[in-house]
Amino acid sequence: MYHHHNVKTAPGFSVPEMMKAWILGDPGELTFAKKPTPVPGRAEVLVRIDAVAICATDLEIIDHGPPAMIQGGPPFNKRFTPGHEYMGTVVALGAGVDEYTIGDRVTVEIHAGCGQCKRCREGMYTACHNYGLNYGEVNKGHRANGFTTDGGFSEYAVNHINTLIRLADSMSDEEATLVVTAGTAMYGLTELGGLVAGDSVAVTGPGPIGLMAVAVAKALGASPVILTGTRDNRLKMGLELGADHVVNARQEDAVDAVRRANGGRGVDYVVECSGAAQAVNEAVRMVNRGGKICLAAFAHEPTVVDVASIVRNNIYLYGIRGEGKSATHRAEAFMRQKRFDATKIHTHTFPLTDLPTALRYARERIDDAIKVVVKAGSAERTRKAAA
Repeated sequence: MYHHHNVKTAPGFSVPEMMKAWILGDPGELTFAKKPTPVPGRAEVLVRIDAVAICATDLEIIDHGPPAMIQGGPPFNKRFTPGHEYMGTVVALGAGVDEYTIGDRVTVEIHAGCGQCKRCREGMYTACHNYGLNYGEVNKGHRANGFTTDGGFSEYAVNHINTLIRLADSMSDEEATLVVTAGTAMYGLTELGGLVAGDSVAVTGPGPIGLMAVAVAKALGASPVILTGTRDNRLKMGLELGADHVVNARQEDAVDAVRRANGGRGVDYVVECSGAAQAVNEAVRMVNRGGKICLAAFAHEPTVVDVASIVRNNIYLYGIRGEGKSATHRAEAFMRQKRFDATKIHTHTFPLTDLPTALRYARERIDDAIKVVVKAGSAERTRKAAA
């Protein structure tokens, strides 16, 4: 059984030496096979994966490689396990860990910065200067689970203690996987100023992050909150999460509609979550003078931006990566306090053994899938649609 120097285990949590995990071969080729159960080092814990949500970035990594970087290159055929939006139970402690105990339920952040570079010292560990340099001296480098090291489509994963968030018993496994998504939205609003009570916010793109941005903005007191998109079912969900107005961009001009919804003045903040080609320029036209724009989506193609309008109107433009500056802790607190219901975006659950089906539902949006979760355990217990 699992026994390693300076690693603390407990009798009630039996850990095997070998675990089952999804391993990426060629692009799009996943195999469910055995690999060694990872061993936590100093300031790390071993997490038994109980549930993991599928992110659009997982689909990109599995099919194309970037933004994952393993041993300095693409992740293919390196026995890499993707998946980063997971939660679980602490089952082993590395050397020096007394901040957590075996049996704690936790959800996780993705990034553990190197802790030494300028950005990490500023709390911007998702912008760590050592990103991807975790080959060679692993203990010094940044790590991002599911990007630069093995992720959560497996039975176990190692996490640094800085990436853990304790969970209330009242929060389900499925809801806990959504803390990272809500944390990304929270990070965007933090960068825009944080205290948005009474300010107007437009969110463009009703994907999981966009929908959570609506919920978080409303919980922070923003008014009005306006959501734009092209799918009526997603816009309807935006209303359920607190949007004051929704705009179908296929039926009316989104910029005009957003400005009308705020008395013709434009909004104070735009959180751009669509990645559409003209999204930045539309956001520039949506905000009022001196307004702020947060870019939370990856554009697939280089885009031409109207810099003159940005300069003339004193507009501030921010880009965010992931869920930095401990935003997940704030998001979890809001979710624990029922300030918004993140479970609305969870639509389907499958067992870990049926990950290919779960990925297909997420990729093809089968049955209007938004957030698809895979769970460890028996198929009979876990293969069900979310209530």
